[in-house]
Amino acid sequence: MTDFLGAVNDLVWHETLVYLCLAAGVYFSIRSRFVQVRQIPEMVRLMLRGEKSPAGVSSFQALTMSLAGRVGTGNIAGVATAIAFGGPGALFWMWAVAFLGASTSFVECTLGQIYKDRDKLTGEYRGGPAYYFSTALSHTAAAGAMKIYGYVFAAVTLLAMGLLLPGVQSNSMASAMSSAWGFSKWWVAVGTVIVLAFVIIGGVKRIATFASIVVPFMAVVYIALALVVVLFNASEIPAILSLIFSSAFGIDSAFGAIIGLAVMWGVKRGIYSNEAGQGTGPHAAAAAEVSHPAKQGLVQAFAVYVDTLFVCSATGFLILSTGAYRVFEGGTADGAVIREGGTILPADAEVGPAFAQTGFDTLWSGAGSSFIAISLAFFCFTTIVAYYYMAETNLRFMLGRFATVNVRFLPGSVGTTMTMLLQALILVSVTLGAVSTASEAWTLGDIGVGLMAWLNIIGILILQQPAYKALWDYENQKKQGLDPQFDPVALGIKNATFWENYDPATGKDRERARA
Repeated sequence: MTDFLGAVNDLVWHETLVYLCLAAGVYFSIRSRFVQVRQIPEMVRLMLRGEKSPAGVSSFQALTMSLAGRVGTGNIAGVATAIAFGGPGALFWMWAVAFLGASTSFVECTLGQIYKDRDKLTGEYRGGPAYYFSTALSHTAAAGAMKIYGYVFAAVTLLAMGLLLPGVQSNSMASAMSSAWGFSKWWVAVGTVIVLAFVIIGGVKRIATFASIVVPFMAVVYIALALVVVLFNASEIPAILSLIFSSAFGIDSAFGAIIGLAVMWGVKRGIYSNEAGQGTGPHAAAAAEVSHPAKQGLVQAFAVYVDTLFVCSATGFLILSTGAYRVFEGGTADGAVIREGGTILPADAEVGPAFAQTGFDTLWSGAGSSFIAISLAFFCFTTIVAYYYMAETNLRFMLGRFATVNVRFLPGSVGTTMTMLLQALILVSVTLGAVSTASEAWTLGDIGVGLMAWLNIIGILILQQPAYKALWDYENQKKQGLDPQFDPVALGIKNATFWENYDPATGKDRERARA
């Protein structure tokens, strides 16, 4: 089974996907006139503002929901893995995919807002790739094919978020706690499941509230303490930057043979971390209450920067400045060691959180393991919560109106029953992931990320135009000194049913108001 999953992972993460992600980012950047640079001040302003309603969360809550899914084990163990198998230059390619991916995130998240819908069961806003794939071209001859495409994406996302990806997070969390405090992985699994059940059963609003409190606090604390360690090694920074760039382009002879791996692991772990193009961001973006879709597109683009340029960079500089790393040949820990960062890393240290733990120990001896364990506990838990929300959103899409139908032999409606089954599935996935090996967990997670990225990037390359129309409209209204309001009919955007029925004066659907 391990060999089979490895073969599937290699097929999904063929170098074609790596270069597709980079090429799509370049294309979206050019088409949007580098929106990820021009609109940074507006991103920050919008991030701190925004209205919420009984049906939707604020822009900031949507941002933190998105960050909850992005900021996880990929920001610690993922960065260590990228450096170990791709060399220090992998960090540069993580930056590159984040910069380019911010434009990709803008496109997908704006589409998520344009084609969002109201949950028939709860009344909350729902949206994501499955929604815009099945809706955007429903007035054309491609309607049938795109509707099927939407259902395929929903099924893949349900599989990835409900089964394949949660185990990566719980595995890293359990491993770090076991290493730091000697906890049994089974006890970590049980404790996580109990707390997780309480949060996810509360619905979107509880998820948003939980994420808005936990994510910003832990991200700031982690970055601050990592920077303290880096500043104590400030004299190493020039050499680190030189090493990153020389490794990224094969200038350093030691890394010349693995330049392809630097690109591969940088992009692979970059997307795993910031999720730009994977199709996860649009789910949280659609839940926001905004007057114009471009607003949330800009906020979500900034989330990519927060994840990679801030959190991942903090981990990368921590590891490199303290010399707590090894680089292996052939993209596997079984390969020969190409470069040893220093002598401080234990000989038996596994690739992953141990790199960051050792780096922290150089300043706070003995405290590194505990701090990383606590950080991963919060980061991984909020990521699992976000995974559940996205799985639930795609389940609701697949059920459609059938979600509200009551069946005699079911305890409530079909939607209620299937939601309970999904909650049970993700709790089981978390439990099994916590006690499995790291290799198995990461392989399953990579397969899930890769499948979603393939489907989403190809899809938004087809559907991108409404996102640009929304961007130009937003910028034109801002130039006139207005608080932009979205009118899809005036822009020639079809099938944006929610917005066609939305009354900006009341913040309610006209149909619901009449009813």
